[in-house]
Amino acid sequence: MAEAYIVAAARTAGGRKGGKLAGWHPADLAAHVIDAVVERAGADPAAVDDVILGCVVQIGQQAMNVARNAVLASTLPESVPGTTVDRQCGSSQQALHFAAQAVMSGTMDVVIAGGVESMTRVPITLSTALPAENGYGVYMSPKMGERYPGVHFSQFTGAEVMARKYDLSRDQLDQYTFDSHRKAIAATQAGWFAEEIVPVDVLPADGGATEAHTVDEGIRFDASLEAIKAVKLLHPEGRVTAASSSQICDGASACVVASERGLKALGATPIARIHHMSVMGHDPVIMLEAPLVATERALRKAGMSIGDIDLYEVNEAFAPVPLAWLRSTGADPDRLNVHGGAIALGHPLGSSGTKLMTTLLHALKRRRGRYGLQTMCEGGGLANVTIVERLAA
Repeated sequence: MAEAYIVAAARTAGGRKGGKLAGWHPADLAAHVIDAVVERAGADPAAVDDVILGCVVQIGQQAMNVARNAVLASTLPESVPGTTVDRQCGSSQQALHFAAQAVMSGTMDVVIAGGVESMTRVPITLSTALPAENGYGVYMSPKMGERYPGVHFSQFTGAEVMARKYDLSRDQLDQYTFDSHRKAIAATQAGWFAEEIVPVDVLPADGGATEAHTVDEGIRFDASLEAIKAVKLLHPEGRVTAASSSQICDGASACVVASERGLKALGATPIARIHHMSVMGHDPVIMLEAPLVATERALRKAGMSIGDIDLYEVNEAFAPVPLAWLRSTGADPDRLNVHGGAIALGHPLGSSGTKLMTTLLHALKRRRGRYGLQTMCEGGGLANVTIVERLAA
């Protein structure tokens, strides 16, 4: 069977809403990371067969096929095409799957998969609110309404339902939140993110000389459990707070994916092999539970057990998601999101898939692990699962 390999993976450090990356147009930010992974792979830019980028809010500065716009803003030649994927929060993880499928099919040899989201410049509700406010309707169709009468699809509701269903207390969610920051702080201070982060030149708030943005802005270096416990609940009868939810974030990330023929053409040594990839749908009302059943199915299809996996990245959309995932799978908590997750580092929507993969691959390298598993909840009750095998020494 044909194989798909990852040759290079990189990401920007996350930027807070209105923070250090706010001055970057999303197409330019994606182009910056594309150029970086091409350089890291030692690739001839003309050898790239396609660029597939995830992006959730495809309006305004992220409209008109932001993947192609990123190509045109990069050093890649005009001959390199680009297309944009929306599988909600799993968009760039799906981009990685599409890239792998392309090279495994033999129709392409080298594909860049990645994602971008500027949540500062293109707010999360813009693509739904703007048409609705101007008389152009909403995404909820009459037929959907018949199937789900009276339902308002909400990730916030889903997070509360998961907390109750899996008997996760406010205290447990707050402790998990604190641990996410604690792990992100440790990884940053130890320099473990340095290799995966592409520096981005930004102007400081005081208007001085440009500086390199290399540290995730969302990390609360002064985080305390007491302060987290003091954050107001999102719902009076709920258990989830803004602190135990992922942070709004600007960012971009990318991976270079190649077939065996592509590796020879690049003269590159792969850092990982894609061992398994799958996606499935689940209950769209609870919405966030899909990673649990998707992981079970993925391991079964791969002929593996959770104990075979050295590290896991489960997106921290809300603290109940990874905690419920741990409870469902029986996974080792010490292998989960070992450098923190979106609660501390931020969740740049369409970029998060390849962002998590980048962190997973570098963590496997540092710990000399073999297999890594990545999954994330996605709007509509979806979940992608990717299992990779580390190859490089």
